[in-house]
Amino acid sequence: MSGHSTFTGKWCMSFLSKLTSRLMKSSSLLREGVEDALSDDPVASFERERRGETDRPVRPEQTEPERDVSVRGVLPDLFAKRASARPTRKPLDQKMLENLEDMLITADLGFDVSSRITAQIAEDWMGRRLGAAEVLGLLTDEVVRILEPVATPMPIYEKKPQVVLAVGVNGSGKTTTLAKLAARFRESGMSVIVAAGDTFRAAAVEQLEIWGERAGVPVHSSKQGTDPASVAFDALARAENENADILLIDTAGRLQNRSDLMAELEKIVRVLRKRDTSAPHNTLLVLDATTGQNAINQAEVFTRAADVTGLIMTKLDGTAKGGVLVSIADRYGLPIHAIGIGEGLDDLQPFDANGFARALTGHAENH
Repeated sequence: MSGHSTFTGKWCMSFLSKLTSRLMKSSSLLREGVEDALSDDPVASFERERRGETDRPVRPEQTEPERDVSVRGVLPDLFAKRASARPTRKPLDQKMLENLEDMLITADLGFDVSSRITAQIAEDWMGRRLGAAEVLGLLTDEVVRILEPVATPMPIYEKKPQVVLAVGVNGSGKTTTLAKLAARFRESGMSVIVAAGDTFRAAAVEQLEIWGERAGVPVHSSKQGTDPASVAFDALARAENENADILLIDTAGRLQNRSDLMAELEKIVRVLRKRDTSAPHNTLLVLDATTGQNAINQAEVFTRAADVTGLIMTKLDGTAKGGVLVSIADRYGLPIHAIGIGEGLDDLQPFDANGFARALTGHAENH
C-alpha cells in the first residue's frame, strides 16, 4: 500500500512559544541547573535549598517519593544577580556530568536515557571548557538525535476509507485528539466521519458530537451500551457507502492491566477486518504526558494488544515535564505523529523533533 501524508507542516512560532511556556518546569530546571553547575556563586546553593533540591534525584532502585522540583517563585533578585554575572566556562568533569544526568532524570527522561546522553557528551567533550549555552545546546542535540528518527507524520494512504483507530487509557485525551485530527483532515479537503466507539460513558457520545460540530464533521453513534465492535463495523459500512476519505474511531479508555478490556479492543480490530482485511490502517496510541514514566508501561501493553502504528502525546501543559516522550522514543521507536498542548482545535501540531527538544531544554530561548 503506497502512501503519502497531508498531516505535515512546520511548526508556527506561536505553537513553539506555547510549547516552551508549557514545558517551563523542565526547561527552567535544566537551564538553572546547568548555570548552577558552572557557577561558584553561593546564591545557587541557596536557590536549591529553597526548592528542596539539595539531594540527588531518586534512582530506580530507591523507593523515596519523587520530589517537587517546581522552579516557580524564585526571588527575582537572584535571577538579576545571575544575569549580571559574566558567563562562566568550566572544563566538563565527572561532577558536572553527574549533575546533568540527575537533572535529566528529574525532567522525566528516565535513568537509562539520561545515562546514555551524558555518556555521549562525555565521550565527545570531556575536559573541554563549556558555557551554559553550550551545555544546553549539547543536551538539545542529543535529545534531537533520539527523537528525529521517530518524528514522522501520520501516513495517508490511497485506500478509501482509511480507518484510524484511537486507543489509550481513561482520560488520555483520545476524544479531543480525534476531533482535532478531523478538523485538520477536513481543512485539507478530505471527507471525514468520526465514530463514537466509547459506548460505556454516558457523556462520551455527547462530548464527541460537540467536538464533531466544532470540527465540522459528522459523528456516527449508537445508544449507550452498544457493543463497540458493532459500532465500529457499522461506521465502516457508512464510510464506504458515503465514499469518505477518513474514518476516525474513538474507543473507551481502558486500563492497561485489565485483560478483559484489552481483549475487547482486540475484538474491535477483528470485527473491522471482517469488512476490510487491511483495517485499521492506523492505530494511534494517545498518551497523557502528565502520567510521567507510567506512559512507558502503557506504550508497551497497548503496542502488544493493538498493533500500535504511531503515538500522539497530549496535555503537555504546566504540570507535565515532557521528557517521558524521549524515553518512549528511545525504547520503542514508534512514530510520533503529533503533540497537543491545549483544548483548542489548533493546539494539536505535527511533531517536530528539533522544536520539541529546544522547548524541553530551554535552548529555544537562546536562539
